[in-house]
Amino acid sequence: MVKTMTAANEIPTFGFNDEVDMNALVSIRAQLKEQMAARGIKLSYMPFFLKAASMALLDYPVLNSSPNADCTTLTYKVQHNIGVAMDTPNGLLVPNIKSVQDKSVVEIASDLHRLMALGAAGKLGLDDLTGGTFSLSNIGVIGGTYARPILLPPEVLIGALGKLQVVPRFSEDDAVVKAHILNISWSADHRVIDGATVARFSNLWKQYLEEPSTLLANLR
Repeated sequence: MVKTMTAANEIPTFGFNDEVDMNALVSIRAQLKEQMAARGIKLSYMPFFLKAASMALLDYPVLNSSPNADCTTLTYKVQHNIGVAMDTPNGLLVPNIKSVQDKSVVEIASDLHRLMALGAAGKLGLDDLTGGTFSLSNIGVIGGTYARPILLPPEVLIGALGKLQVVPRFSEDDAVVKAHILNISWSADHRVIDGATVARFSNLWKQYLEEPSTLLANLR
């Protein structure tokens, strides 16, 4: 981790923050949670975040690439091996779920449960910890809203999820309503990724979460 963070410190990064209205997804998870529990699967929001990210990466594949040492070439990765930062007895580790682009939300949830169990037991293997192409950190389970996530070279984008909050918002007719809001913070390798690309990717990821029907409509 020291070597990775030292390398990351030498990379100029672009930061982008936004908030996501989670009302629709909160409702869908509530409907599915008991059904998934009966199958032995704990359904958190993270599998939805991961699947939405993978689907958005299909439109912005440059964010699933890696540069060489002097940034003269980029290698695009076909597989979406998405890392999930975990606080384990052995410190911060980032195992990844392989081929998220080919998996359902339920399959992603099952893989995530396996990795979390291995992490808690200190038994994550080399295959679990290598080959990542993109990462998310759910720092919000501990606390905080916005963060400044550190890149995991050679990955070019990482997101940090804040805690889910219930806050007042104005509806279209100016009524005060209850809203479930999640903050997202992105850090990108600004040597190869421009800010506009990150913003457009984030907007698409956000759309999939705020309008889950679009997530279903665009499954490939």
